[in-house]
Amino acid sequence: MTLSEEDYIKAIYHLGKGENTRVSTNAVAEKMETKPSSVTDMVKKLSDKGVANYKPYKGVSLTEYGQKIALSLVRKHRLWEVFLLEKLDFSWDEVHDVAEQLEHIKSDKLIDQLDKHLGFPQVDPHGDPIPSKKGEFKKAIKKLLSEVPTGTSGICVGVKDSSPPFLKFLDKNKIALGDTILVLDKEEFDGSLDIKIKENTIHISNLIATNLYLKITE
Repeated sequence: MTLSEEDYIKAIYHLGKGENTRVSTNAVAEKMETKPSSVTDMVKKLSDKGVANYKPYKGVSLTEYGQKIALSLVRKHRLWEVFLLEKLDFSWDEVHDVAEQLEHIKSDKLIDQLDKHLGFPQVDPHGDPIPSKKGEFKKAIKKLLSEVPTGTSGICVGVKDSSPPFLKFLDKNKIALGDTILVLDKEEFDGSLDIKIKENTIHISNLIATNLYLKITE
């Protein structure tokens, strides 16, 4: 597989939310920031290689072989993110772009040794699960902060938006994975929230709340 083909495979995987779900070529084009015609050409190539199932006007899904490749890429990407954060002092808003390059390294031995060196981590710096070598991982039971009622307490276990501006916002407001968040109040008008983290009370917008995952504790 070429680097471009691998990028498309991973894009289809993420759009299908990890399931063997058919997604539109327009959605793939938007994610890859390219023309729909270019996507059509690529998914035809992937279909010829047995990686994808493509039907004109009905979209594209990954085959079992394609899912295996996608999970391998996801595993490598997330392991590299952990390595960059823990061993090379990158911040969590910097690791994604570098891991996008490192995920294409082909050496299975290198990735296995990386996994061992890191102590077999279960999640990446953004709270996303890391697949095992066999492509297996536990799906966390979590809810978006925006969806839980007032009075709910939970542990922040992940972010939906891993873009640098959002992660920098969290750093600025001292919101981190592992923090216990208590929902104090919710505005009916705009969905904004008053939350308590440690001893600090913070007012956040609905947009922020729709991008933070909680594991409910109470």
